[in-house]
Amino acid sequence: MPKDNSGIQKINGNFKGKDIVSLDQFSSKDIDIVLKVTKKMKTIAVNAKPSRILAGNIVTLIFYEPSSRTFGSFAAAVKQLGGQTIEIQDPQHFSSVSKGETLEDTMRVFEAYSDAIVIRHPVKGTAEAAANAAFFVPIVNAGDGIGEHPTQALLDLATIFEKHKRLNNLTGVMAGDLLNGRTIHSLIRALALYKGTTLYLLSPKELKLTREDYNNFTSRGIKLIEIENETQLPKNADFWYWTRVQKERFSSLEEYEKVKNKFIVTPELMKTYAGKNTILMHPLPRVGEILPEIDNDPRAMYLRSEVRNGMYVRMALLALILGKV
Repeated sequence: MPKDNSGIQKINGNFKGKDIVSLDQFSSKDIDIVLKVTKKMKTIAVNAKPSRILAGNIVTLIFYEPSSRTFGSFAAAVKQLGGQTIEIQDPQHFSSVSKGETLEDTMRVFEAYSDAIVIRHPVKGTAEAAANAAFFVPIVNAGDGIGEHPTQALLDLATIFEKHKRLNNLTGVMAGDLLNGRTIHSLIRALALYKGTTLYLLSPKELKLTREDYNNFTSRGIKLIEIENETQLPKNADFWYWTRVQKERFSSLEEYEKVKNKFIVTPELMKTYAGKNTILMHPLPRVGEILPEIDNDPRAMYLRSEVRNGMYVRMALLALILGKV
């Protein structure tokens, strides 16, 4: 049965058959559903319980841009639930894309073989174009250029909620490449759904949010405070969300070198500004902006619960859009 391709649809409590392209599709109640199912999925994974929730289902993972964590966690998520995957990395060189096949035709071909398609692409807006091209199966955005990364935002919310037991009245810090950071863009959208959120935005001036994005986000009721150096960090924030400066988004190495690792998390910075309940997150990979000795700090979540929550959340989301829970 063809799906409704009348534009990107709001979830409205019903995930079955829906494309997952943007956090703008979600309400706080929709996120609550994801988090509730995520808790059940964690139990399956942590206890290595055999599951047949996705038995008989095939999910295509097609990644036009390099990935290890997102690709791996989606593959693991499907297999944890008893499903199977078609895995295509670098299709520009190892698929019919190298022969000139269009994105639209690629989507229509692989929807014939599978029940859902997860796509990553370096160009903003491509996930929505893929969703509009696929007639029969849901499309999941695994990152579209500098646009969004909705499943990363959901796993970040799961990590925050796991620690603080709430998603409202939070104070957070977002640092690094705010201009190009699709994880930043999605997470701000998500946090704006909850009341009382204040975010401190720390970045080189060249990598601030665009004024369009800044005005768009603040119009949603979230309080954004742009700061220029670490001395302006609030003490005892609920979370820090550090990100790398994205080398691949720069036109020249010289411009990248000017701004990389301008803000680095050190033990001294944590001691001075982070509270005992502040959690440190990072979407990974890191390239020097968090010192390795921070890894042993119990507040460092990126290699503990955050990366694991990625698989649990993706298990939940795939089960929901395929109508299995």
